[in-house]
Amino acid sequence: MQLKILSQSANEMEIEVHGETETLLNPIKQALLADKDIDFAEYIIEHPSLSVPKIFLRSKGKVKPEVIVKRTIKALVAEFDEFETGFAAQLKKRN
Repeated sequence: MQLKILSQSANEMEIEVHGETETLLNPIKQALLADKDIDFAEYIIEHPSLSVPKIFLRSKGKVKPEVIVKRTIKALVAEFDEFETGFAAQLKKRN
């Protein structure tokens, strides 16, 4: 995966995400939308085989977009780690 910040201002950011699909982008978008400091978040895939997916977000202005993206990704990683731990515990109980 390669990331490229296409544009950035005090409250907006657009990021190209090479080599990924909706499988990764949708959970990121949903987590961004759940953040109290986000005004708008969306990902765009203009053509599945010809374009590079992009994530666009706009903050409410109190917190910089890069701070929100970093904390959102950390929260998602923690959530997936928690799922993995719970899943492993359930498997262990069954065996």
